Amino acid sequence: MKNVIARRTLLLAGCAGLGAIAAPAAAQDSDIDTAAEEAETLDAGNTIVVTARRREERLIDVPISVTALTGETLQQQGILELTQIGQQVPNITLEVSRGTNTTLTAFIRGVGQQDPVAGFEAGVGLYIDDVYLNRPQAAVLDIYNVERIEVLRGPQGTLYGRNTIGGAIKYVTAELPDDPSLQIRGAYGNYDQADLIVTASTPITDNLKIGASGARLSRGGFGENLTLGTENYNKDVWAARGTIEFDSGPVFVRLSGDYVKDNSEARQGHRLIPGLLSGAPVLDDVFDTRAGLNVVDQEVEAYGGALNIAIEVSDTITLKSITGYREDRSTTPIDFDSLPAADLDVPAIYENDQFSQELQLLYEGDRLSGVVGFYYLNANAFTAFDVALFNTGAAIGLPGLNAQTLGDVDTETWSVFADFTYDLTDTISVSLGGRYTNDKRTSRVLRTTFIGGFSDLFDGTGVPIAVTSDFEGSETFEDFNPRASISWQPNRDHNVYFTYSQGFKGGGFDPRGQTTAAPDLDGDGDIDFDDQFEFLRFAPETVDSFELGWKASLLDNRLNISLAGFLSQYNDVQIPGSVGLDTNGDGVNDSFIGITSNAASADVNGIEFEGNALVGKDFAGNGSRFSVNWSLGVLDAQFNTFIDAFGNDVADQRVFQNTPDITGHMGFNLGIPAGDGIFDLIGLASLRSDASQFEVPNPFLDQDGFVLVDASVVYTSEDGFYSIGLHGKNLFDKEYIVAGYNFVSGGTPPGTPFTPTLGLEGTLTGFYGDPRRVFVTAQVNF
Repeated sequence: MKNVIARRTLLLAGCAGLGAIAAPAAAQDSDIDTAAEEAETLDAGNTIVVTARRREERLIDVPISVTALTGETLQQQGILELTQIGQQVPNITLEVSRGTNTTLTAFIRGVGQQDPVAGFEAGVGLYIDDVYLNRPQAAVLDIYNVERIEVLRGPQGTLYGRNTIGGAIKYVTAELPDDPSLQIRGAYGNYDQADLIVTASTPITDNLKIGASGARLSRGGFGENLTLGTENYNKDVWAARGTIEFDSGPVFVRLSGDYVKDNSEARQGHRLIPGLLSGAPVLDDVFDTRAGLNVVDQEVEAYGGALNIAIEVSDTITLKSITGYREDRSTTPIDFDSLPAADLDVPAIYENDQFSQELQLLYEGDRLSGVVGFYYLNANAFTAFDVALFNTGAAIGLPGLNAQTLGDVDTETWSVFADFTYDLTDTISVSLGGRYTNDKRTSRVLRTTFIGGFSDLFDGTGVPIAVTSDFEGSETFEDFNPRASISWQPNRDHNVYFTYSQGFKGGGFDPRGQTTAAPDLDGDGDIDFDDQFEFLRFAPETVDSFELGWKASLLDNRLNISLAGFLSQYNDVQIPGSVGLDTNGDGVNDSFIGITSNAASADVNGIEFEGNALVGKDFAGNGSRFSVNWSLGVLDAQFNTFIDAFGNDVADQRVFQNTPDITGHMGFNLGIPAGDGIFDLIGLASLRSDASQFEVPNPFLDQDGFVLVDASVVYTSEDGFYSIGLHGKNLFDKEYIVAGYNFVSGGTPPGTPFTPTLGLEGTLTGFYGDPRRVFVTAQVNF
């Protein structure tokens, strides 16, 4: 029988079997050289152990691009939430979505999705304890009680399934220790940051353990809402997690659940241009706003659970079951124009729920290892929002003009998959895998024009005057995604591999689609359901990736490097977009209309280089150590075709959004013994080159290249009883845009007048990354 640690590793590795139990992947641990002597030991120094082939093996042995950061590393660096890990992973963009506090925008190797409304699918899969999150709301996860975070780059369609064509991110919470434990961690910093996290666990019997964590995370705003007198960019979060583990030897069961309540104030944007109607000037502080929308509060509530069961049938066969349920609801007032008047104000409601079940049969023989599995997901996503255009309505004799969009999307998907690796010789192995997916999408799109104010969804008195879309349709998409790789390991310290993999992102119906704008697509002289169906429908997109890589552990495991080059063919790219629609022929754009089609194809090629090195150990004769770590990503992402709404190929005028050509970081850790403990001096500089917010470049919203510098000083007692840290983020207070809205034309060349394309004030607003932050942490372990 396999040992208990191996079984737990197998269970917690995730539904694709690609996990990591790692010492800090950024080479911030001591005793790195012990890994060469104890390669099979799971806690070996700087050796990262993965289970990609359903057996414990070093990361160097696996022909996949993976970055793993452990909870210890994240705590030492003062990492607070998920998006911050993007500073250390090549070719990735993680951002808080515009106008929200907890909705995630994720891109890996140029592939992702920026629009969070129901009907659009993510391009990067996010997993909490092996359960896939079907929607991006409530997905900007806070970092507490975490064992590790893993980032898998490139299509993961065979093992992870739909919507992982860019890659996957796994958030794995910590398993329970064998002995009773209590951990208290607090933080206090500028902007009135005050965090408290309490984690406790205890064994009940020899086979049963329970544990729980509670977190209170709060911070004042970086800026102020000058209209409402509230804070902007603040944080007000309550969160909790609970776990029950049962281990009888051949049977391991883990039941986990989590809850998050976010009462932060609405995050509103900063206008980059004066009001075109009111003349309101641009504010000096980019974190200040004049947004006036307050018909709903910003509020997010999310919860879910997972039941993981592993049954070891024999020395070679293990059965696994992963059951998950998640639900979230949020309301948010998005004031696009960021001015007191309702020129372009959008209160929104998001409601999501999902149930998933995965079954796996894992086989591990002498030469053949692999998995056969079945996956099922049933999910619903509901989005409803008003688009208040009161200024426009007053100008055209329709007081309180308001356009409501409601999208209700059901997803039912199932898939069967298999992935096996066979060792041809002691040095050469081949892997083959495939996944068949049946993906059914049923969408309701309802668009209604109101006058007299907000709709009844937001307790308004608006009166409906026209229904511009009333559509319900269903489509089933089927796809097969293969994977193949060959790996050559001349010795245990080198691995050269070549991998082909494919992934797809689900299709659907444009939730902003306006059926009254549908053309006669079938040429029968009538705008019927078939025309509306084809007008709103868009097909899945796919990525085929070819990757050549080399991983090496050198100098007795003191130097670890990973180098990969990849060529990706990105086909049937979904291009969602909203443009102004003149609903009454007066020449004023007064509503949203969705135009989403598989308008583009592209090549995304690049290289990634990661490494860590123990530069010196005991160099001062007192147990001191010094290590460095780095990453570099270079991307060449080019559209081959890009068909605009008028049928023109404008590929040479379009760029990839949220995709810098160059990403990289350089970090170090200097450990100096002092008293009965050790000081860790940690530095990190991360680089991102120029990036565009949208496919159409915009000189006002696009961000020039920049560097962020972080530093930490952490003292840890020798027995690990307590630690104290001082952390600085964005030390040089770099001002940088992470998201924005654009509903104006003109402005280029400089001096050209701006013209609003929706509303009368003109919307050109930006959202910014965190300013300089300094805080202290303290942790006590009982």
